[in-house]
Formats: sequence, structure tokens, C-alpha cells
Amino acid sequence: MRIDISTDLSAPAASVWAHAQTSALLRYVAAPLVIFEAKDPASLPPVWREGRYRVALKVFGWLPFGDQWIVIEHTPLDDGAFGVRDNGYSALIRRWDHHIVIQPTGDGECRYRDTLDVEAGLLTVPIWLFAQLFYRHRQSRWRKLAASGFAELPSLERAL
Repeated sequence: MRIDISTDLSAPAASVWAHAQTSALLRYVAAPLVIFEAKDPASLPPVWREGRYRVALKVFGWLPFGDQWIVIEHTPLDDGAFGVRDNGYSALIRRWDHHIVIQPTGDGECRYRDTLDVEAGLLTVPIWLFAQLFYRHRQSRWRKLAASGFAELPSLERAL
């Protein structure tokens, strides 16, 4: 099942892209709905590079939801846009194919778009419903953070 949600951010695309590549940003936009815990020191790197990363998930901040593989691939785009793909999976979720596209819209602003294809057998519909809530929450947190000029991130990055 597919999710396709976008939002406009009050920040330049290059700045949003720079933050989107960090574990600090992931932790900020996901919390408190999903907490990511490192399975080893390299699982939540300061900056995401192409590769595979294994994390433990806690839904609603406390409910263990098993391990998830985050599989990062950078996506080449035109017209000043930036993109990244997480082609992840877990024991419960066969396919978690998440694409992020950050497109400049002019006047120092950009459009941020999450597209997700999820397959989890009998759990597909409930996981898709949760993902609807999760990605709307993430984009709300993105808007708040971008409007603040990313003021909250330095303290988050120090906490990692």
C-alpha cells in the first residue's frame, strides 16, 4: 500500500537536505511516536551514507516493535532537488520503501515529500494506517523545525 504526503517548508532545500541526512533529525521528527535505538555504534551515524543500518524500534516511545533494517540509497534528481531512498525491511515488514524528495519552490522555501510503499502481509493495513499518522506527524515536526531555523537541532546533535 502506498502513502504520498508532502508539505511546504520555510527553509532552503539545501538546508533541509543537509539536516535530512542526519540521525539527529530522524530522531527529532519521529519522536515520540517512534523511537530509534542503535543496535551497534554505527547504526545511527551522525550523517547517513549509502548502506545498511539495523535499529530497534519502539512505537509510542515504549512498545518494542523489533529490529528494522534501514537501507539508504541516494537518488539523483534534477532541477536542484534532493532525494534519498530507504528500502528497509524487518521480520514483520517485508517492504518499507520510503522515498524523500526535497524540491526548491522559490523564495528560500521548499517542498518536502514522503512516498512510502509498505508490504507486511496481514499486518499491511494496520501498519499502513500507523504510517499515515507517523508521516503526518513527521511533516508537522519538520514544519516546526524549519520555521525555527533548525534552532532545536544543535542540542539534539550534542545528545547523540
